[in-house]
Amino acid sequence: MRIGVVKEIKPAERRVALTPAGARELVTLGHDVLVEANAGAGSGCPDDVYSSIGARILGAEEVWRDSELLLKVKEPVEAEYPLLHADLTLFTYLHLAPNRPLTEALLTSKATGIAYETVEKNGGHLPLLAPMSEIAGRLAAQAGAYFLQGPLGGPGLLIGGVTGVAPARVVVIGGGVVGTEAARIALGLEAEVTILERSLDRLHELDQYFGSRARILMSDAIVLEEALQEADVVIGAVLVPGALAPRLVTREMLSWMKPRSVIVDVAIDQGGCFETSHPTTHTDPVFEVEGILHYCVANMPGAVPVTSTRALTNATMPYVRRLAEQGIDAALADDPGFGRGLNVQNGEITYEPVATAYAEGPPVAPW
Repeated sequence: MRIGVVKEIKPAERRVALTPAGARELVTLGHDVLVEANAGAGSGCPDDVYSSIGARILGAEEVWRDSELLLKVKEPVEAEYPLLHADLTLFTYLHLAPNRPLTEALLTSKATGIAYETVEKNGGHLPLLAPMSEIAGRLAAQAGAYFLQGPLGGPGLLIGGVTGVAPARVVVIGGGVVGTEAARIALGLEAEVTILERSLDRLHELDQYFGSRARILMSDAIVLEEALQEADVVIGAVLVPGALAPRLVTREMLSWMKPRSVIVDVAIDQGGCFETSHPTTHTDPVFEVEGILHYCVANMPGAVPVTSTRALTNATMPYVRRLAEQGIDAALADDPGFGRGLNVQNGEITYEPVATAYAEGPPVAPW
């Protein structure tokens, strides 16, 4: 199979979808690996390393045109829409629910789109989303700590406090992978941490994991209101796989928060869980609404591309091998969890939450 890897052109995105080690494995299996020039430069993977193991270094248009299976990190941006074609299978993070232009471009091109974020395993586990969720969660706590500083627009707090001075209060909405990792790092920075979660089973798991180090609370409207009033940093970590994130915090609710407090919306690539959120970039990461600082970078793991690229390839390579060895249709049919990754094919939406997102408005909080 001809397997392509292109350079990410989303602003400040330096990850690459395949390490030289992964390329070497595919070449050894007899596949033709096409790598766009400088695709891996930002992740410490220079062209000469790819070429030394048998990959071909080509221009962007050649890789898009000649690939049967194209590996990316982030969803195609507008400049790449004309490069989509019916003979192409795209394997990447797609996040189609909040992105109508990309969805329409994929449908028009009749390309096949397999989304990392909706591949499932073992009763709903998301194996290709998990490594980036770990990184995003850890970065969320770091971002919150950073933007608490006065010169950056924050209230002028040190997240862990100091002798005789209380630490900052961090509220994490959602206790999945992102929320757990955000809480871990915030606790490591000696913040006071509260985690809000709606699954009773997950609440038990979080309680066993964190013990008395964090407050673990069942989330409802009243608990959320009280938490927002106390918070210096609020981290949105709510996920509905492949679907729009629920809007849990409205513009009106920002008035409950302390002036200059910080929101980190990790769910922004699925539309965001704060009504006032909109995507930002690493070069211009924050904006202010109603006196509240919003950090809404849609590709947070792109800030640490060396770590992120290695973690992503570790997770995706078993699936890439299956696509290459079995063929696209057979690999997806052979594993229902892998098949859940198929979002678009032959001009049709094949993943129900994405179809639902275009049939309905944004979901709201469940209370």
